[in-house]
Amino acid sequence: MNSSGQWRYSVVRWIGFAVTALFVLPGVCLGQHISWERLSEGLKVSVWKPIHSCPTVPTMLVVDLDPERTRFSVHNYAQEGFTQPPKIGEWQHRTGHPLVFNAGLFRENFTYLGLLYQSGRSVGSRRHSSWKGLFVAEPIVMGVKKARVLDLASDTFDEQRPVYGEVAQALMLLDQSGKIRVRDSGKYAYQTIVAETERGHILVFKSLGVVPLYDIGRCFKETLPTIRRAMAMDGGSSSDLRIVESLWEKDLHSQEGDSWKSLFSGSTSFHIPLPTVIGVSPR
Repeated sequence: MNSSGQWRYSVVRWIGFAVTALFVLPGVCLGQHISWERLSEGLKVSVWKPIHSCPTVPTMLVVDLDPERTRFSVHNYAQEGFTQPPKIGEWQHRTGHPLVFNAGLFRENFTYLGLLYQSGRSVGSRRHSSWKGLFVAEPIVMGVKKARVLDLASDTFDEQRPVYGEVAQALMLLDQSGKIRVRDSGKYAYQTIVAETERGHILVFKSLGVVPLYDIGRCFKETLPTIRRAMAMDGGSSSDLRIVESLWEKDLHSQEGDSWKSLFSGSTSFHIPLPTVIGVSPR
């Protein structure tokens, strides 16, 4: 083989090794890959920053929940005996859930906007006609998934005979056809997103920076093809998520050097009172 042929052969071998490394070697990943840290049975976490594929989307906390191993519970402050909505740390202390995150939107008097069911009872207001996202969990009948993101534009939900005991309505962000269901308003805010994957897992995202909802929807569509549907919970200062520090056997650090344990425990964030939260515990 002459020198030119040897050079081409070496280049081909190098490219082949690089492509193989992307798929095989640990720590080397494609843009849509999320590296997970398991905290308990059915609960994994990550700090995800899609730098190149989604330049406007900030770093996001992500929790992967397997509904076969984790149980979801809706909590409304009035139903829990609070006179005023507590902050997320008090919610976690009172309920004992290892994971708590904020639910959907509410009025100035803290009344929930849209459908809300706790232990099979309606504790919210009437169905919101424009918001088509519906997080449902803990079925009271056999033969259905333990948690889902429903699209009220195509899925049915009987308010008089609900199939699920825990329900929270909010905005549909990305539907099963890949359509982004929010306008490109350019409005920046902190965001909490709940998504359902093809495997039936529930993903909870919390942005660490402000970002338009539309940009998150486009990012999910282009980089996370395993997401079937996604809905947006309340955003802005209400966007919140907390995991107890006792679940961590070891701490990890983000690209910016931040402690994962601190980020997920909320010790680095500002918190406001939340009228309604969703808690997650082992089954």
